[in-house]
Amino acid sequence: MHPEKVIRYGILGFGRFAQRTIAPAIAACSNSRLVAIQKRSLSEAEALAREFGGSLAFDSAEELVRHPEVDAVFIVSANSEHCPQTLAAAEAGKHVLVEKPMAMNTREAQEMIDACRKNNVKLMVGHMIRFSPLALRLRELIQLGSLGRIIAARSEFYYDSRLSHRDWLFSRPIAGGGPLYDIGVHCLDTLRFVLDEDVVSIRSELHPIPTNQATEATAQVALKFARGAVGSIFCSFEAPKRRSWIEISGTEGIASAEDFTLSSRRLQLKIEYRTEAERTETRLEDLQVPNLYVEEITRFSSCILNGTQPEVGGEVGLENQQLLDAMMLGA
Repeated sequence: MHPEKVIRYGILGFGRFAQRTIAPAIAACSNSRLVAIQKRSLSEAEALAREFGGSLAFDSAEELVRHPEVDAVFIVSANSEHCPQTLAAAEAGKHVLVEKPMAMNTREAQEMIDACRKNNVKLMVGHMIRFSPLALRLRELIQLGSLGRIIAARSEFYYDSRLSHRDWLFSRPIAGGGPLYDIGVHCLDTLRFVLDEDVVSIRSELHPIPTNQATEATAQVALKFARGAVGSIFCSFEAPKRRSWIEISGTEGIASAEDFTLSSRRLQLKIEYRTEAERTETRLEDLQVPNLYVEEITRFSSCILNGTQPEVGGEVGLENQQLLDAMMLGA
């Protein structure tokens, strides 16, 4: 058991996403508290620390993780920093919640797992959609056999990257990949989670072809799952609007939903069942989705306090990373 009842967090890479989403989520958790902020600019970190109630401010991740008042870190830095910052946190004895994608490649993901295991700290990857009632309901429908034998699983996620404030979004050395890493990983992980089975083959089309310096901007991926279902993922930075969508097709029914990645709102799951006539019977289910970032932080803190293992551990991130590596090669 942890001697305290509250886990004290430091945020590494305190940009707009952390300011808008992660810091408020930590504040909303009864078992978590924000105590430290790291940005490249110390003066900005100090100002934000005052604004969000964190008493500690740093311009160095290494200094933050060594501070005795920090129990765990939430890594929200650019993708290229995920591995080195995880290694530094683990060496300092701090637990790690890292945003997706877990790493730049499979080698880094394995290094992160090994470092956290060696230093006896917990590692969780931020696939928060696994906690959504929508994803859980899809998984339940499949497991109950309500949709029959699953024949196809599809997901799309795209948005207009011109609206993003991340200037490194297309940089291969910093991002690792383009929409596949940024949003396609949400599609991949959610399909794997709701089907509860492994991907056994992948074929991808990327445009433009990634180089050592630049990522793809649009990607289409064909998948095959272990029990025979085929799948597809489409993701892009080049769309004029934002959309996330998922559809699971079975021999007896089709379940689909818009905005499956969103939280703190009511979402609708559409289920179309086969009938004896030449039409389908449609049922709509309304599902209230909580703040999924609050949910994941609360659960991670509970794991630390109770000495249990995270539900979305490093191995989940590693498996996704292996698939992302294959997608980037067009395998």
